[in-house]
Amino acid sequence: MYHAILGSVAFYTALFKIDGELCQRARLARCPWCGGTLHRADFWRHPRGGPAGLPPDLHWRHGLCCGREGCRRRVLPPSCLYLGRKVYWGAVVLLSVLARERRVEGFTARKLREMYGICRDTLLRWRAFFHTELPASRWWRSVRGRLGAEVRDADLPGSLFDHFRRGAASDEDTLKACLGFLADARAGPAG
Repeated sequence: MYHAILGSVAFYTALFKIDGELCQRARLARCPWCGGTLHRADFWRHPRGGPAGLPPDLHWRHGLCCGREGCRRRVLPPSCLYLGRKVYWGAVVLLSVLARERRVEGFTARKLREMYGICRDTLLRWRAFFHTELPASRWWRSVRGRLGAEVRDADLPGSLFDHFRRGAASDEDTLKACLGFLADARAGPAG
């Protein structure tokens, strides 16, 4: 299944490259508050759940900071690697909730804890994110119309995942497309 992809360093490297492109696009858009020039202000993350041996470069979260004196606000560009402030890699969050929701054989809460270090309470928080927080968000309401009727709020993240699976050439492409779509959910001004 898809969990084999989570052990691939090449997968995380590809997501990091996509994040770099998303950051560049956000930087060119300028500061959302004052229109000033945005500069790189990356910061170190300590994500959990990935395979051993990931290069340290992948632990940097792309960030931006306005260069205009008096503003200097931060902007968080979209990310495929990270889902907002969650400590775990975004792919781990997505696939763990999906495995539990669909009762994929062998992926019990205990097995997920062994594989990724996820406790039951964390799984329940992630599930709540997909079932209540995401569907209630302004971002979701703004993009909901771009998705087909088969994507149902009550069946997130599974129905969203299935939506991207239909047009993907591989399992890895499905996961990248779904994470790329969700990247915008948590992007934007940081304060």
